[in-house]
Amino acid sequence: MRVLIVNTSELTGGAAIAASRLTDALNRHGVDAKMLVRDKQTSRTTTLRLPQRLRLRAAFLSERLGIWAVNGFRRAGLWAVDSASSGVDITRLPAFREADIIHLHWVNQGLLSLDQIGKILDSGKPVVWTMHDMWPCTAICHHARDCQHFHTHCHDCPQLQRPAANDLSWLVFERKMHTYAHARMTFVACSQWLAGEARKSALLREHDICSIPNTYDSALFHPTSQAEARRRFGLPAQGKLLLFACQKVTNSRKGLDILFDALQSSQLSQLTEDLRLVVVGQMAEGVQHRLPFPVHTIGYLSAPADMAALYQAVDVFVTPSLEENLPNTIMEAMACGTPCVGFHIGGIPEMISHLQNGYVARYRDADDLACGIRHCLERQQSFAQQAAAHAAATWNEEVVAHQHIALYERLNH
Repeated sequence: MRVLIVNTSELTGGAAIAASRLTDALNRHGVDAKMLVRDKQTSRTTTLRLPQRLRLRAAFLSERLGIWAVNGFRRAGLWAVDSASSGVDITRLPAFREADIIHLHWVNQGLLSLDQIGKILDSGKPVVWTMHDMWPCTAICHHARDCQHFHTHCHDCPQLQRPAANDLSWLVFERKMHTYAHARMTFVACSQWLAGEARKSALLREHDICSIPNTYDSALFHPTSQAEARRRFGLPAQGKLLLFACQKVTNSRKGLDILFDALQSSQLSQLTEDLRLVVVGQMAEGVQHRLPFPVHTIGYLSAPADMAALYQAVDVFVTPSLEENLPNTIMEAMACGTPCVGFHIGGIPEMISHLQNGYVARYRDADDLACGIRHCLERQQSFAQQAAAHAAATWNEEVVAHQHIALYERLNH
């Protein structure tokens, strides 16, 4: 069986990492899988770069300019939405023609337009679309937040600077309804939460929806010596280390300000002398002096081996993110035997078993986040064992690969 996995990037972003890992897992379990991307970052022979570089760049700029204009030429919200107005045609490529299954992942920012998605559907090949956020089931947004317009028909989009009855969200919703009506697709949500949201969408009522989680690389992400991992990054041998990691720490959706409030809560007052925070991501150096105890900052890490070592070096991983689906970071940390604390949002409650291998805090509640950190520090050893066992049983590549293979075989008959 030949499967073509399509994603904008090979490694940048959670969706890219998940798609790359799935490609590797499928190949190791008897499937001839190739990954087609706009941005290729490795020399892997299973990853194919799209050849139309100038056309891809033009498609990206065209869509961004359109959204910028709709927003009154203001940058606010420029990256919160995608219109799929521009893209490139992949249906003429040999890799597309040879594939038995087309598996879309995150295809935004000028990779595929709705017209091109329509061509893919018209080809007659079975199409699977893994949802890494809500964009496939809404008009233009990646996270609907409190908005429920996608249940019936998007309009008056709260993520546009000038919402209106017939705004960009209304127009794109109309185009998506027309495109999706061309043929049946199977949508795969990475979490049960996202599958539930997708089933509420007026766009997906005629399509199959299931939930299959992402996987991780067990050769990298596993428990090991904490002391050795700390030496690798020059972190203190003694004391309790908390880890916060994201691509860009100033992204307000990642909740670093709430974490700072939590770390200054009375819940942790007796632990602060022994506590340290490790912050990983772009612009991390700007937060060093915001806490009354040491903060160790590390820039953005792209190498999975480096991230694995960091998870292994710390005692607790904290993800105060305000919008999530099924975070790779929680999966990776748990696989390394690191208990996790996160808010009750998206798929996080499906990943962390509350008070068994981590802590699920009330949404946006800094005091409860602090309570979770304290619980995980106090029960670190037992939580660590349970976290590693849960990751190995739930997200190992054999389990995830076979779920996908079963889906492909059903669609290919």
